[in-house]
Amino acid sequence: MIPRRRLWFPLGIATLLLLFYYSWTAQDQYQWTDLGKPAQGPQEEHQADAVALDDDDYFWRKLPTHYPVQDMKPLPTGRPLALPKIQTTFGKESEYDRATRKERQQTVKKAFVRCWNAYKDNAMMSDELAPISGTTKDVFGGWGATLVDSLDTLWIMGLQEEFEEAVTAAAGIRFESTSLTTVNAFETTIRYLGGFLAAYDLSGDPRLLRKAREVGDMLYKTFDTPNRMPISRWDFDNAAQGGKQVAPEMALVAEVGSLCMEFTRLSLVTGDPKWYDATERIKEVFEEQQNTTQLPGMWPITVNPKDKLFNVDNTFGLGAMSDSTYEYLPKMHALVGGLIPSYQTMYEESMRTALKYNVFRPMVPDAPDILISGTVRVEKEGGKVGFNLEHQGQHLVCFAGGMLAVGGKLFENAEHLEAARKLVDGCIWTYKAMPHGIMPETFVMSPCKSDKECEWDELLWKRAVLRQADLNDLAAVDEADSIISEQRLPKGFTKIPDTRYILRPEAIESVFILYRVTGRTDLLESAWVMFEAIQKHTRTTLANAALSDVTVDSRPPKIDSMESFWMGETLKYFYLIFSEPDLISLDEWVFNTEAHAFKRLLP
Repeated sequence: MIPRRRLWFPLGIATLLLLFYYSWTAQDQYQWTDLGKPAQGPQEEHQADAVALDDDDYFWRKLPTHYPVQDMKPLPTGRPLALPKIQTTFGKESEYDRATRKERQQTVKKAFVRCWNAYKDNAMMSDELAPISGTTKDVFGGWGATLVDSLDTLWIMGLQEEFEEAVTAAAGIRFESTSLTTVNAFETTIRYLGGFLAAYDLSGDPRLLRKAREVGDMLYKTFDTPNRMPISRWDFDNAAQGGKQVAPEMALVAEVGSLCMEFTRLSLVTGDPKWYDATERIKEVFEEQQNTTQLPGMWPITVNPKDKLFNVDNTFGLGAMSDSTYEYLPKMHALVGGLIPSYQTMYEESMRTALKYNVFRPMVPDAPDILISGTVRVEKEGGKVGFNLEHQGQHLVCFAGGMLAVGGKLFENAEHLEAARKLVDGCIWTYKAMPHGIMPETFVMSPCKSDKECEWDELLWKRAVLRQADLNDLAAVDEADSIISEQRLPKGFTKIPDTRYILRPEAIESVFILYRVTGRTDLLESAWVMFEAIQKHTRTTLANAALSDVTVDSRPPKIDSMESFWMGETLKYFYLIFSEPDLISLDEWVFNTEAHAFKRLLP
């Protein structure tokens, strides 16, 4: 930066006044003063970075645009609102509590460093390390998914030397080609674009913004369709050769509705509204059709981008295939400082429906006051409409407690905060109920008669087990006992369809968020118990591995898999819950669905 400063100096007062003018106009239009690192450094540094980003050499910019935007939507203007605080005010902790917390934090950090070194030594620049065999996997484009996912974790953990090495490596990733036939645009967005943006927001390193822009230009091509709706499962080679594209007739709602945080943040830090425009068009369709679906207030699991029909399917849930669409509603409100009011409206309407139809209280021993989120199918017959709730929980849907905690604080909604508590406590309970203290991917439970009538009834539980096995629930009890023994069902569970644990982050994510929101010290203890159980059973000679069956009495068998979110999300949240509360404060930062932290617009 020194040569640039020396170049600016001789230009004199006139240039300084010109810079002041551009700074003022950019601040007025794009809220530069609230964008984190760029506004904190000298103005000439910011201008130099912006010039460096204006690079026509990017491969994806050279390709023709078949369906250009005719009416670009401008970025939101105005001063960001002073939103309610999300984090609680933490009191002074005892020396013993502080020492314990710091020791646990360092233990998590050591676990991360061990995995990072294993990845660096065995799989650097590949998407994933296979943690048992030491081989590599390329499942997310072959662009170093674990490397990019880990960038902001390295920074947050204070691993500056490793961070610099990782940034240098990541700056060399080339996004012109891939070994995959089809690229998942959503996964690419949350991992790569989110990873580069977060690392840039934290460090201010212009190399990271350059890579974010490069990935953004690549992903922008998925919107080059006749109606500007995106292609979620993308024919990369066709696009790279300049071929024409059409949005698909069917896509998962999460893969269409979960691009707005990353695209909006990229527009904010660059001042280029094209990415914001792209996802704002999607948001308008969601907004228009929200109350026209078969479960008004929510959107179904599948949608039709080609015809802009987001209201046809009859299956609704907060879990897999839908999750981050709902998660991003309150987070977008926080990200843009409340300057787009429709996100609050969409969130409140969707949660009004979800809390009425999608959550249930399970019947389990000791009757804890917990909730589980299931899936609803709307069935129409003879002019009547029925709502069939499947009482299947998912590890993935544990994110919902954190979402409701954030939304409850931002919108001062006590009902959402209470639901958040019950959902998070439900995930903690499920961890504790399993023989090794680790929740499976999916499970089915028997619901209580009502929220008020929830006493444990062993006979009712066994009848529910029989029904799940497609047997008459009046069959002999010993048949239920046989199923319970054969399937290793803890009390309260009626079936465990997917017994795996794949190093998922959603449970600790919501435990972390609820801790920052409430300050409940028991959540620290729950997090530590979870970490110890996971570390004990997933650790390999190299790193950590997914588990194929967490219900077995013996040691759970391992799978030769370590997805990038283990280092990008799971270990990051375990580290942050034992950190000082001002490290990535939720009042200043907001996480995308891959746990990448973006700087919020603040007044």
